[in-house]
Amino acid sequence: MKILLLDKNHPLIEKQLSAKGFTFEEDFTSTYDEVLEKISNFDAVIIRSRIPLDENFLRHAKHLKFIARVGAGMENINVKVAEELGITLINSPEGNRDAVAEQVLGMLLLLMNRLIISSEEVKKGIWKREENRGEEILGKTFGIIGYGNMGKAVAKRLQGFGAKIIFHDILPNLQDEFASQVSLEELQQSADFISLHLPINESTHYIINEDFISKMKNNFYLINTARGKNVETSALVKALKSGKIKGAALDVLEFEKASFENIEVKNDNLEFLLNSEKVIITPHIAGWTVESKEKLAQVIVDKILLKYS
Repeated sequence: MKILLLDKNHPLIEKQLSAKGFTFEEDFTSTYDEVLEKISNFDAVIIRSRIPLDENFLRHAKHLKFIARVGAGMENINVKVAEELGITLINSPEGNRDAVAEQVLGMLLLLMNRLIISSEEVKKGIWKREENRGEEILGKTFGIIGYGNMGKAVAKRLQGFGAKIIFHDILPNLQDEFASQVSLEELQQSADFISLHLPINESTHYIINEDFISKMKNNFYLINTARGKNVETSALVKALKSGKIKGAALDVLEFEKASFENIEVKNDNLEFLLNSEKVIITPHIAGWTVESKEKLAQVIVDKILLKYS
């Protein structure tokens, strides 16, 4: 098989697959239109998120047998058309679930204990103790929405914190030793934290909106390491201002480019988030560790070889 690599990934992909007879072409700079002109020459594509594989692209890819997405999200691929054309879709959420889970906890602890704020104050000669009093996870209820690879990894990491861990998922019977499955209504009645671990689609777009927030019984912390458009930013800002949302840890933003490489839109809501002491923002790096780079690639290789070797 001849494989087109559209994004830079760990070199083990080429090394291991080449040893099994696969051939490669690297193209990390061509535009969508330039790739479109040659895609019919390839049997497979390995991507991250640089170029959208929409219906037009897929129908031009006359010989495409599989698409491998190094990562979890498949929103840059027209999944329905790919399935119609018999193209196998492969992704690797197993590869960065541990990194995502660690970042969820890291961001939350930084936020709840005002660690960034107080550290910067001390470096400026400001010594405030009462103003920087934090909160504990112990004894509270942690709510997870989406209990796949990422959600379960978060629940597993929380075991030593003494919290009650609950989750909601559209699939039934996912309860395990780490967390209890509940309805969305029960989660809204109980949770002190909401952590999102969802794909982006019609049902999850703006799942956190004014209506959702109004149904939360407790003031709560929001953590989003899933997709920016899972959260309606205007509703988030309103709830931060009112105190209904006590703080937000955001690795993703509604205003990101589809490639996740930068912010596409700037407005007053974004400016509020960037300047609020109640908000921590990182540049879509949950799951972006030295270890996960290798693990993501290895999962992709293993899945390709399982089906095509």
